[in-house]
Amino acid sequence: MARHRLGKAVLALAAAVGLLFGGLTASPRPDADAQPAPRGAAITNPILWQDFADVDIIRVGDAYYYSASTMHYSPGAPILRSYDLVNWEFAGHSVPRLDFGAKYDLNGGRGYVRGIWASFLNHRKSNNTFYWGGCVDFAKTHIYTAASVDGQWTKHTTIDKCYYDAGMLVDDDDTMYVAYGNTTLSVAQLSKDGKTEVRSQQVFQTPSNIGTLEGSRFYKRNGSYYIFVTRPANGQYILKSTSGPFGPYTVQQVLLNLPGPVAGGGVPHQGGMVQTQNGDWYYMAFVDAYPGGRIPVLAPVTWTADGWPRLQTVNNRWGTNYPAPNLPPPPRPVKPMLGTDTFTGTALGPEWEWNHNPDTARFSVGNGLRLQTASVTGDLYAAKNTLTHRIQGPTSTATISLELSAMRDGDRTGLAMLRDSSAWIGVKRDGGRNRVVMVNNLTMDSNWNTRTTGTEVAGAGFTGSRIWLRANADIRPGAGRQARFSYSADGVNFTSFGPGFTLNSDWPFFMGYRFAVFNHATQSLGGAVTLQRFDLTTP
Repeated sequence: MARHRLGKAVLALAAAVGLLFGGLTASPRPDADAQPAPRGAAITNPILWQDFADVDIIRVGDAYYYSASTMHYSPGAPILRSYDLVNWEFAGHSVPRLDFGAKYDLNGGRGYVRGIWASFLNHRKSNNTFYWGGCVDFAKTHIYTAASVDGQWTKHTTIDKCYYDAGMLVDDDDTMYVAYGNTTLSVAQLSKDGKTEVRSQQVFQTPSNIGTLEGSRFYKRNGSYYIFVTRPANGQYILKSTSGPFGPYTVQQVLLNLPGPVAGGGVPHQGGMVQTQNGDWYYMAFVDAYPGGRIPVLAPVTWTADGWPRLQTVNNRWGTNYPAPNLPPPPRPVKPMLGTDTFTGTALGPEWEWNHNPDTARFSVGNGLRLQTASVTGDLYAAKNTLTHRIQGPTSTATISLELSAMRDGDRTGLAMLRDSSAWIGVKRDGGRNRVVMVNNLTMDSNWNTRTTGTEVAGAGFTGSRIWLRANADIRPGAGRQARFSYSADGVNFTSFGPGFTLNSDWPFFMGYRFAVFNHATQSLGGAVTLQRFDLTTP
């Protein structure tokens, strides 16, 4: 959902309706609360306890694909893959680099809370091509294509128009349509090559008794056209046309103020529907669950005789459990979302995203991830080449191993809890000596400019050339959740370090907290560290 600056009125509405209620290589540790249900077991919500908002979900053959927002993180628009709708793996990114201006490179500006949001993903059978599209900076719509989701994505076209919160339909005759808009909803027809707009017209004006509708997803079923839209952040509606993609449309409510399956979380809303190989339908929504972000939940959908969807509820709420989808056995297990990365390949796995575009000349992968300093700054929010990883809820621990021998005076490296209010544990090198420190009070203002660059709250000398840093994060929805830091000189015996860091559970930054590994200079470039290992474990 693009609840950005367009619409401070939209933000106000979201607040008024109560936005807040209340490559991996090793096997993950089992955790009944955090792990997806095994195949054949009941659906357990949330399907994933990680931040994957603005869901678009499709099926191509026997595989399901899930696209999500990433705002200022790069690469953008991650794609997850599943064969059973329950167990998911990272597959790739639709936007290899945020090629939308210098601010996304942290050059002369910053792209926080901009970038990739509320985009569409679909597949066109006629040319066996995947299409991703999204409006960036409320200005232009960029469309990328690929032959496979885990292959090379390239920019297909840029349309000089904002398809706000868009959803794509590939019709039976191969024509591509895009539904989009906020309150005033429109449909655009694309050219046969998908590069230009042929026609666009308004198809629906949201009545005042509903309020705001956005987050379009576009479907066709039994000859009728449907635009699936959300009321931020507590409702879901659907528009139906029996007269073609340009309407007229009538509207029905799918859900409003429906209690969700995540304690302390919000109402399930937005997202998309998908039909299985066996003809069943499911709705993948997300739940506002800050400080962790927006997390996906799944429920079955049935259809009335006159063609309207009905969400299956449990005791008048979105169920925590549903029967397993009736699907063919998967061709293979999916790759776990937890585990260990030792960076032995030649590229980062799709679970990793940089804070803004990286300086590709200043990192390398193979026998560890070598991070050269890429910025001279005292501000972590302005530092290039900060690498991020989503946090697994409800609680999880990230442990990293850093080799420090190539650090230079003035360098700062470590493991952060990164958001608009941040803290980190790491190493400062000054005067030829290293110190392990904890720093908190890194904050942004409401325009995402740096307000404070941090306060050192714990420090100790450190003489080793290798350090293990650990952050344990509690991201259950609600205020007062904390992260705690520790470090080790041998990877076995850890010392708790510094006070607990209270996570910001407000929503306007949209993205939830992430683990982040950074290395930047405060004096001059030339230093480096090597990230030798990353472990994500629960609890």
